[in-house]
Amino acid sequence: MVIIDIKNNIEKILDDNKAKNIKCINLKNKSFIADYMVIASGTSSRHLQALSEILVAELKKIGLENCRIEGKESNDWKLVDAQDVIVHIFHPEKREFYDLEKMWSEEIPKEKAMI
Repeated sequence: MVIIDIKNNIEKILDDNKAKNIKCINLKNKSFIADYMVIASGTSSRHLQALSEILVAELKKIGLENCRIEGKESNDWKLVDAQDVIVHIFHPEKREFYDLEKMWSEEIPKEKAMI
């Protein structure tokens, strides 16, 4: 599956399941950890957990195996590692505190890209 299709599927799955303020950051010239980072907010700790579990299940249905959830014990944040797409799902206050959109918005020359 093409990476852009994975990213688009992730955004659709999150939107279909009522995630809020879905943003995508292109990491291609910023980091080697992934090609895209998708950031979204949930409305409660139960919503965060449901979004992460639904996302992994739906990605598995379309053939993306080995996705995993980090932060299972956290009530404020979940991370889904979908190979070349990293998905952060936050409680709105934690999202504002960490402000990943700002952190990753700056252009970084490819030779200085972080691992």
